[in-house]
Amino acid sequence: MTPVEEVLQTLDDLVRAGKIRYIGCSNFSGWHLMKALAVSERYGLARYVAHQAYYSLIGRDYEWELMPLALDQKVGAVVWSPLGWGRLTGKIRRGAALPETSRLQSKQAVDGGPPVDQELVYQIVDALDAVAQETGKSVPQIALNWLLQRPSVATVVIGARNETQLRDNLGAVGWALTPQQIAQLDAASAVTLPYPYWHQRGFTERNPAPV
Repeated sequence: MTPVEEVLQTLDDLVRAGKIRYIGCSNFSGWHLMKALAVSERYGLARYVAHQAYYSLIGRDYEWELMPLALDQKVGAVVWSPLGWGRLTGKIRRGAALPETSRLQSKQAVDGGPPVDQELVYQIVDALDAVAQETGKSVPQIALNWLLQRPSVATVVIGARNETQLRDNLGAVGWALTPQQIAQLDAASAVTLPYPYWHQRGFTERNPAPV
């Protein structure tokens, strides 16, 4: 509701006063982020260098427009809910009830979480299981490592409930999935893009840029 110019001027004042060093935004749409960056450039104000956004193997909408924008404008992604509201913890299985401690049991997840096709979840978890067996890593570690290797992703915000989960999540760094394993996870989590992205991507694939 507050004009973009006013928000950025205030943040720029804080940067110039030494109160903060860099600024970031959260949950912006592509047009909103690009408008803010354009205002910063026009008036010489501090610009957003980070974007806190939802992104996971079960929610790849970030790739449609925000990722290309981030790469073009050099805005790093700070990913929240990287395990998709607990769906990628390895505890969600076909025919099994939700664990009592799952965050999917919370009202916040039911009311505020993005809808996800359950069969897609199972398909992705199957792929995660296969890669986990190859690597000796846990399902959450595979899901987090995949994210950390994605273009424009600077870091992820983990939501460990206890020390065991925290230690497991921290085990997602210091190693890397192979290109084949990444491709396997990409394929399992791929969905049909909405317009205009399917048209743009299809045109790019049919007409690759000259090397």
